[in-house]
Amino acid sequence: MSDTKDPPTPSAAPPSEDDLKFDTELPVLPIRNAVLFPGAVAPFDVGREKSVALVEAVQNLPSPVIAIFAQRDPSTDDPGEDELYPVGCAARVLKALKHSSGNYSLILQGLTRIRMESISQDTPYLRAKIARVESPIIEDVEAEALAMSLRDVAKQVIQLMPELPREAGSLIDTIQAPGALVDLVAANLDAPVEDKAQLIETIDVKQRIRKVLRLLTRQLEILKMRERINSQIKEEMGKNQREYVLRQQLRAIKEELGEDDDDQGDLDGLEEKIVKADLPSEADQVAKKQLKRLRTMQVGSAEYTVVRTYLDWILDIPWRETTEDNLNIAEVRATLDEDHYGLEKVKRRIVEYLAVRKLKADKKGPILCLLGPPGVGKTSLGKSIARAVGRKFVRVSLGGVHDEAAIRGHRRTYVGALPGQIIQGMKKSGTVNPVFMMDEVDKIGHDFRGDPSAALLEVLDPEQNNTFADHYLEIAYDLSKVMFVATANIADPIPPPLRDRMEILELPGYTRREKLAIARRHLIPKQIEEHGLTTEQIRITDEAVEEIIEHYTREAGVRSLERQVASVVRGVAVKVAEGDDTPRCVKSEEELREYLGPVKFTSEVAERTEESGVATGLAWTSAGGEILFIEVTRMYGSGKLQLTGQLGDVMKESAHAALSYVRANAGKFGIEKDFLEKSDMHIHIPAGAMPKDGPSAGITKFTALVSLLTGIRVRHDVAMTGEISLRGRVLPIGGFKEKVLAAHRAGIKRVIFPDRNKADLEEVPREIRDELEFVPVIHLEEVLEAALERMPQPSQEWLDHVAAEEAAAQQPTN
Repeated sequence: MSDTKDPPTPSAAPPSEDDLKFDTELPVLPIRNAVLFPGAVAPFDVGREKSVALVEAVQNLPSPVIAIFAQRDPSTDDPGEDELYPVGCAARVLKALKHSSGNYSLILQGLTRIRMESISQDTPYLRAKIARVESPIIEDVEAEALAMSLRDVAKQVIQLMPELPREAGSLIDTIQAPGALVDLVAANLDAPVEDKAQLIETIDVKQRIRKVLRLLTRQLEILKMRERINSQIKEEMGKNQREYVLRQQLRAIKEELGEDDDDQGDLDGLEEKIVKADLPSEADQVAKKQLKRLRTMQVGSAEYTVVRTYLDWILDIPWRETTEDNLNIAEVRATLDEDHYGLEKVKRRIVEYLAVRKLKADKKGPILCLLGPPGVGKTSLGKSIARAVGRKFVRVSLGGVHDEAAIRGHRRTYVGALPGQIIQGMKKSGTVNPVFMMDEVDKIGHDFRGDPSAALLEVLDPEQNNTFADHYLEIAYDLSKVMFVATANIADPIPPPLRDRMEILELPGYTRREKLAIARRHLIPKQIEEHGLTTEQIRITDEAVEEIIEHYTREAGVRSLERQVASVVRGVAVKVAEGDDTPRCVKSEEELREYLGPVKFTSEVAERTEESGVATGLAWTSAGGEILFIEVTRMYGSGKLQLTGQLGDVMKESAHAALSYVRANAGKFGIEKDFLEKSDMHIHIPAGAMPKDGPSAGITKFTALVSLLTGIRVRHDVAMTGEISLRGRVLPIGGFKEKVLAAHRAGIKRVIFPDRNKADLEEVPREIRDELEFVPVIHLEEVLEAALERMPQPSQEWLDHVAAEEAAAQQPTN
């Protein structure tokens, strides 16, 4: 096909005399739905077979000239002489661009009018003999008047057509020749091809201007009518806008007077909110459907309130609002260090997440579980993470929650139904990517109302939580951008499927040095400020803080330490309030006793182990590590073993295993082999009100039994932990770091532990590794060598028995 693509535009420069020199026989390019005028430059698409052949024949010629004639019927694919208008335009091919389809795009410049005399060639493309049609040059008053009228009307049309370039009016002023002016206007005229064909056939300039004026005047009237219509529409819109503003003002006045009963206006406001909220597709459809229902309800009905509340929840929940993460790793690390001392494992994990987030923007939020004893800073660490990352912080306490609806919400059929705590927390945050802390996840209960931990499986699964379903909303909600941080004291109560979905980071507790640094940096300045004092009025030295840590607290965290510091500060505040402004420096034990009373904790290790039959063990509890004394006594009886101290089944079995090994190897330790025939053994673990269980005190029970039966005391500076087997092997245990910290707090100097726990030493802070002696053991004999004041000597009977076995082993067999 051949057709114009854009309206023709005038040539930047009129054709020169050289441009107007061409042969009387030219290739013919038929065009559809367009007419090319002299002086105009226009693009054309060429796709018909003959037209493509024509372009390929002339494109390599210097300054090729072709004849352009408009078709009478645009549906004709192969027009002949009769299907073309007789008058056309000679045109120069300025540019020819070939497409991948084989078609061409041409840019042609009209040169002068031509008339077709006859077709001289039909294939491979049309050629025709043509005659140049010269327009007479006229310079009379009538022609100038007509040209002025044409120029004025054209300028008016240009002003009413903003889509035309501003330079068009100036261009009209620069063209003085009436013939060139009328051809320019005709080329850009919005008129049918038939009318344009008549214009190019009209040789007389005056007559041509009159025809163009008639067409242009008609177009001007149409444009003026369009302008009037647009003005009326704008006026009506302005009136509607004015009414809207007045209605809003009236509504505000009624609200001030308490007379706002315009519920329809309220619903219109809801509709505007839905439009502006940019809800996801599903939420948008539900909101519009509920609004439609709301318009048909009575305002006073109960269902109206339910639907209205539901709509408010949909609009109040963040669907797309986010806060920008702080991806400056150095700043995040500095903020975390500023808020918390130590806890390097958690800080490193947060920094790792942000580093990946910086490299991959669509990284899903991590799901962490901070596991540790009370007071180590789990909850405050969540706030610190949010502050460092630059996100909003939401905290939900799950301790004691028994109902699944607390997580997923109630269905709207219930009176007073609300969304669950997850959706409520998202509403409080106002963003889709907060730091969401779920506190005390290990204390969730379950009963006939459901299991909340099962509902959390979807929340804490990165593969599922992008379509979290709340029973109240019943719309899929995306939680994949949320950074979930759970906290727990013990991992055991957490159901295995839930535990598997979380990345557990253990916070075992603080060393003395860490507690001192935390008190110096955070606790003391905080308490001084909260009690209205200044650092000039009170100063607590490091020696005083160490004394508090050693003799007034016994914990893995720092909560009790903060309470003791607060007691000291309150004591000084009382004196200041009474008028005593003397600056005080709390540094000695006597001054602490004035504010805190007598010492609460002293080391019992040396006192307890003065006698044989007592050994110091290490235990793990939800509050961190603890030392634990195991006492054994012997009395007249019939060979029974009595166990007290509220022990669990596993711990009882461990005691039986220890006694069995001692009986089986009594001679090796110099113990009479019939020691249990006329006596009973009693193993007691003090703090009887506290339940105890686990196998890790096995080597401690064994050591206490051997100590009692041999009369050799256990060293007072030794503590031990390890499970035993009936073959005398020492098996690995858990909670190693917490137990070592407890030993350090209690003043222990040597720790005996299973050889297979050597790798756990890396988790112990270097300062503690430097202060304690660690003895890894494989067999129970090694435990006795490290724990007792001296090694028991085997009995002569045992030595004879061993010698007999060795001699028998050396004799040759038949």
